[in-house]
Amino acid sequence: MNYLNGKHILVGVTGGIAAYKSAELVRQLRLSGAVVRVVMTTAAAEFITPLTLQALSGNPVHTDLLDTAAEAAMGHIELARWADALLVAPATADFIARVAEGRANDLLAAVCLACDAPLAIAPAMNRVMWKKPATGENLAKLQAGNVRVLGPAEGLQACGETGPGRMLEPEELVAGLSGMFQTGVLAGRQVLVTAGPTREAIDPVRYLSNRSSGRMGFAVATAAAEAGAAVTLISGPVSLATPAGVRRIDVESAADMYAAVMQAVTVADIFVSVAAVADYRPALVAPQKLKKESAESSLDLIRNPDILAAVAALPDAPFTAGFAAETEAVETNAQNKRLAKGVDMIAANRVGAGQGFDSKENALHVFWEAGEQVLPVTGKGKLARQLLDLIAEQFQNSCHQGKVIKFNAKDSA
Repeated sequence: MNYLNGKHILVGVTGGIAAYKSAELVRQLRLSGAVVRVVMTTAAAEFITPLTLQALSGNPVHTDLLDTAAEAAMGHIELARWADALLVAPATADFIARVAEGRANDLLAAVCLACDAPLAIAPAMNRVMWKKPATGENLAKLQAGNVRVLGPAEGLQACGETGPGRMLEPEELVAGLSGMFQTGVLAGRQVLVTAGPTREAIDPVRYLSNRSSGRMGFAVATAAAEAGAAVTLISGPVSLATPAGVRRIDVESAADMYAAVMQAVTVADIFVSVAAVADYRPALVAPQKLKKESAESSLDLIRNPDILAAVAALPDAPFTAGFAAETEAVETNAQNKRLAKGVDMIAANRVGAGQGFDSKENALHVFWEAGEQVLPVTGKGKLARQLLDLIAEQFQNSCHQGKVIKFNAKDSA
């Protein structure tokens, strides 16, 4: 399965003859649906021009650590934060050594050091250089820091010798990079996610709703599928494609969503309530379009069912995680919501003034009984994966403590 669609992939190119393959790598990544940006070392530009990679990536190529315009906005940090994954291909012996030592003496090395996204390298060097103990020690140090090493392959090398050290072919690198997003931390688990707004009918043509785009909930569903879970996504009205490998149920009102959740939650191990469910609905829905007859009008509202609280109160409740969209006192209100609803985890985010709703970026302050963690502003896809890592960790802790006793049939097989 392709896990690269929509991902932000930063490709680093260093100064080796295999740099010519980077052009095809960038092309293949874009064909996989990834958004690609390229960082080149000075030596890399001796083998392939930045203009070539700019044309293939569709974005300007970055080369200079001391680019005054870019660094005025901390360009190397911005690049590092933008990336969902960073792949250095080719990675020369010299570059591997510098990254292993934690150096930041050019733009690519600085980005590698500043990046908290998954990092992969595709070694490319002469067979003797590959077999040197120093190279092995540097690679071991990188792997101990969770750097993924893709390759190398064996075969005829540019120097005319034959042996290990060839960079993997672009298709192999694309497959390996895609696999990095398939973590398996929730393999065999059933995850139920809600997303989007609800619409509460006033009459046949009007309704009450909110600004939720559904992006965050869909990103959470995508991240859960990448983590190996069987995912059911219950969504209010949005204009988003169904994530790969996810079962989707479309609903409109809060009552519709409540009914769908209560039916699907019986087999769920984890419930993540991301939907912005309307708190109230009109007490009466007019059978015909209401006419503009007076200068003022009022609308009587009644409360909708609280889906998150209802799930958390079930006798065999799954691990429950909710969202708290707040405009003020974010942390205090989120903690109060967590305690009042009896949920395992709450993810608080500030909304309004271009934040949260209908935005491609978000930030979360996540709380659970024994701790908290701030997830800084980043793309919603990356943020969702960070949140799912926290959920998976706390879910496993709950299982170990005997708080979650529901298992799927396959777990007892």
